[in-house]
Amino acid sequence: MNVDRSSQLYERAKSLVAGGISSQIRVNEPAPVPLFFDRAEGSRMWDADGNEYIDYIQGMGPNLFGHAPEFINRQVEEDMRKGYVYAAQFERELEVAELALGMIPMPDARVRFASSGTEIDQLVIRLMRGYTGRPKYLKFEGHYHGWMDSVNYSIHPPLDAAGDAASPNVVSESQGMDPGTADGVVVCEWNDVEALERAFEQHPNEIAGVIMEPILANTNCIMPKPGYMEAVKKICAENGALLCFDEVITGFRVAAGGAQEYLGVIPDLATYAKSMAGGFPVAMLAGRSEIMEILGNGTVYHGGSFNSNVMTMAAAYASLKHIADAGPAFYTELNGRGLHLMDGLRQAAVESESNLHVQGVGSVFSISFTTKPEIVNWRDHARNCDDALYARFARAMMERGVRLSSNGRIHMSSAHTDEDVQQTVEAARQALPTL
Repeated sequence: MNVDRSSQLYERAKSLVAGGISSQIRVNEPAPVPLFFDRAEGSRMWDADGNEYIDYIQGMGPNLFGHAPEFINRQVEEDMRKGYVYAAQFERELEVAELALGMIPMPDARVRFASSGTEIDQLVIRLMRGYTGRPKYLKFEGHYHGWMDSVNYSIHPPLDAAGDAASPNVVSESQGMDPGTADGVVVCEWNDVEALERAFEQHPNEIAGVIMEPILANTNCIMPKPGYMEAVKKICAENGALLCFDEVITGFRVAAGGAQEYLGVIPDLATYAKSMAGGFPVAMLAGRSEIMEILGNGTVYHGGSFNSNVMTMAAAYASLKHIADAGPAFYTELNGRGLHLMDGLRQAAVESESNLHVQGVGSVFSISFTTKPEIVNWRDHARNCDDALYARFARAMMERGVRLSSNGRIHMSSAHTDEDVQQTVEAARQALPTL
């Protein structure tokens, strides 16, 4: 693959932008250099050298309908002619809230809007502490809730630093973090009921709430074990703690009602971003009205100049209305095409006698290399998955016109076609033997 122009732009970028990139994950793109792109449409992207790719990164998840869908373009263009940032309320905001609450199965809920997943997760942690009066929250290894100091712990900790699985260490993911924030975090191994019970016993009356990715999209797209989510909800209730689903990835992607609908378990609170506005930066917190009341009356403070700005509300409205108008067929088709791709990749692996492993739910799934039939939590991944081999595979796929993420997560969009799936499976058939 020719990347001459991208290489030139990257060299220029390094003298202007720290590291030449504006988000750290981009430096790990499986290409000779972080690529520069000229345009994207539907399932495809074209880089600065004219190379064409079937794109399964899709903005790391937001582009549920593919790149630049015309129905969102039209709505945003129409609404933005009336202004950009009001710093005030307007009716479109209420229409988005009504559409969202009509899909989310959380009864008697209220919402608040923000601009990013990281931001909305900060708000929900503050709200859980404010509502319960307790100082700590519990998160799980392998789960990602943003890059801020208070949550940037034990996402993908080295096993030699993670400590005993029965009582994991709180491991920071970056230099420069406020060391005091570690005191407010309790870390636990996911998919293990006894581990959660033990964590509450070790921190009696201290844990305000539990936050988790209900489907662990940031590590192998792991599903919760049967009965696990119900047990977590029960343990939280027995201990006076709140339960929050971080649906930044799963919300409006795995089903209209997100993971709550897909799994049949309703939390006290849930956060959303990515797929909600088809590629525009928006975030939303939904929660039971009695909890959200202390946010509404200002007891727990929340602000933001760009919250519910005109363009993001227009995009969110167009996105949610498109889903609502399409009905159940939208997710049947989206997940179905993803499952078809998963099956094709598995068959390609069998044909090449590869240990390529696929797991997930269709609209979002993960590729790794392991001999284990199923990965169940972060430590399981760290012990058994060959990340270096995946990086080589992703590079080989990019050379064949298929753009995969550096972390193995695949995002399907409604713009992907059966032809895209066939071309991707064929690329995998060609790439796997070269590893």
